[in-house]
Formats: sequence, C-alpha cells, structure tokens
Amino acid sequence: MAKKYLGQNFLFDPSILHRIVEAADITHNDTVVEIGPGPGTLTKILAGVAKKVIAIELDLELYTKLKEEIEKIKSSHPFTHLPTYPFNIELVHADALKYHYEELEPFKVVANIPYYITTPIIFRLIEARKNLKSMTLTIQKEVAQRIVGKPNTKDYGVLSIAVQYYGKPELKFIIPKSAFRPVPKVDSAVIHIEIFEKPTVTVKDEKLFFRIVKTAFSQRRKMLSNSLKPISKDIREILTNAKIDPNRRAETLSIKEFAILANSIESA
Repeated sequence: MAKKYLGQNFLFDPSILHRIVEAADITHNDTVVEIGPGPGTLTKILAGVAKKVIAIELDLELYTKLKEEIEKIKSSHPFTHLPTYPFNIELVHADALKYHYEELEPFKVVANIPYYITTPIIFRLIEARKNLKSMTLTIQKEVAQRIVGKPNTKDYGVLSIAVQYYGKPELKFIIPKSAFRPVPKVDSAVIHIEIFEKPTVTVKDEKLFFRIVKTAFSQRRKMLSNSLKPISKDIREILTNAKIDPNRRAETLSIKEFAILANSIESA
C-alpha cells in the first residue's frame, strides 16, 4: 500500500523500467545506487545488468518485505555468493538524504524520487559528487524541464544553473501519470545527468557565484542593474566593465556570463 506522506507512486510497467535502465547506461562494471526501490521491480532489473546495486529504502514496511523476498530467492538459489542477482543487491534501510555517498566507490544513481524531495535529493547528491558518475531520475515533468532549461526560456532559472554547473542534463522521455500506481496528478520525466569532473566554468568564489544567481532570479523580471543592487552598490559599473548590458534580465545570461560577472564582482 503506497503511503501518501512519503510521496510514493510506484511504476510497474517493465517496458518503461527497461527504458530507464537503458537511459542510465548501466554496465556490468557499475555500482548503482537506487533511491526508493519500493517493491523492488526496478531493483531486480538493475541487478541483472550492474556489478552491484545498493538500494536505499526509507519505508520500513517496504524494506522488510523486499528484504524477505530477496533472502528467500537467495536461499533457494543452487549457488551461493555469486556476484549476480540476487547476491549483488545490498538493501539499506535509511534516509537517502542522510546516506554516506562519500564513502562509496564510483557509482551511478537511478531513482524514482518522490516529488516533494526532488530538489533536496539532487543537491545532496551534488554535494557528494566526488565519486558520482551520473544520475538518472524519474521526477515531475515540470522540474525536469527546469533542470534542462536554457537561457531566454521560462524554465531557465536557479535550478537549471545549479545542475548545469556540475553536470550535463538530458531529458530522455516523458512518463504519463497513468503509468503509476497510485496515479499522481502530473506527468513525470526521466532525466539523465552526467556529472563533470570539474564545473563547466571557472569561478573564484562558488558561494558568491550562486548568491548572485539566486539574487538575480529572485526578481527575474527586473533589470540586472536593479536586481543585483543587494550584491554591490556599484553593480551597474561592474556589469558594464564585464561587457554585460545592465538592462538585461537574469534569464538572458548564460552560465559563462554569470561566472564572468561573479569573478568581476569578486575582484572589484
């Protein structure tokens, strides 16, 4: 039984699940972290192609049921300690927001994330990105569109820049809400994010860079010369010296231009 307070919506269609695994580009050499395995339908498919699957489940009832199922399959297996399903599944009862990803070997994430924790999960994974190779996430369609948003579009904003600073996102395909049980109110999308070894741009002060981005988009309809006044009283002059028109709005600036602006402000 799905729990509303945990934002549980389960996906059972094997054709869609196989498309998700294909989008994740999983190989026999990969360690995969699955966030929210639920009944384990996707877990089993992942275990069939990955070297190892670490499945993190917060719901104790679902965790216990899946653990019992896996143990039952193991006990009936003619061989023991094989590096393949089901022996390559490590089931963990934990909060994915608090999990120690930093201690893992290089890994890829595959997850059907509850809508209400999508952004916190993404930022937690980015925070632990040292050994993170990629994320393949099933999330609300509108959030996916914001993540892949480009300058001069309504979807482009803080989330777009925050993710694209660290990786290359690609919206793979849309999943209609009718494919889930229980049926959510909106459609979902599968997004794949390749994590860069180093950010796409060079900034002298990352905290300042993101503060500028957040401040600029907090009043996105205003000209930069006005929206960025809290950052610097000399913002118009700094923008002009950085060869950025002070009359432009936040949504027109590329990540590279925000980096140039941040470095200019840092040096002012």
